[in-house]
Amino acid sequence: MKIISTNIAKPTTFIWNGKEETTGIYKTPTNKPIYLTKNDVKDDEVSDRIHHGGEFKACYMFSAEEYPYWENLYPHLDWNWGMFGENLTVSDFDETQVFLGDVYKVGEALVRISQYREPCYKLGHKFGTQTVLKQFIQHGFGGTYLSILEDGFVNINDEFTLVERPESSLTVSQLFQLVHAKEKDQTLLKIASKSLAIPPKKRVLLSGYIIN
Repeated sequence: MKIISTNIAKPTTFIWNGKEETTGIYKTPTNKPIYLTKNDVKDDEVSDRIHHGGEFKACYMFSAEEYPYWENLYPHLDWNWGMFGENLTVSDFDETQVFLGDVYKVGEALVRISQYREPCYKLGHKFGTQTVLKQFIQHGFGGTYLSILEDGFVNINDEFTLVERPESSLTVSQLFQLVHAKEKDQTLLKIASKSLAIPPKKRVLLSGYIIN
């Protein structure tokens, strides 16, 4: 995996249900290194600290290989890297081969594959339709959040080097599909509910689906 774009956002306001809101989803390429911290990406807008940023959502990465699928669905949009609100657009990111809890060295930083993406109305606003949320879930490739174990700069062309992989885990793709599936795989649920790469509250949530 290799970084092909580093993206950050300035605050953007929009009207939702008659109220003004601020978002950091309108990210654009920086063409320079960005600094990953344990809570966020330096100089990047994080408007909603309840649902974004923090230990388990410090940085969001998305696969460059997924862009053609979405460009075909929404050809009228102004496409550029960062379209999905990701800080890192990454090439050769196969979500069926990257595992929850994987630890990678990239640039100066040490990162861990963390929790799944839950698309919200702000993505729908950016795409001009809330239909994209259902499409995003059905497509099944939502990228992943990263926990930052060691702060540092990352830049375009930096490659991810695997440092550690959990003995028992599930892939990024499996986790995303598990969370959104009506009928949940019990084996995967048990693995995910014990993963320290996921926030405690979400581990409890997932464990609630386990049939004893």
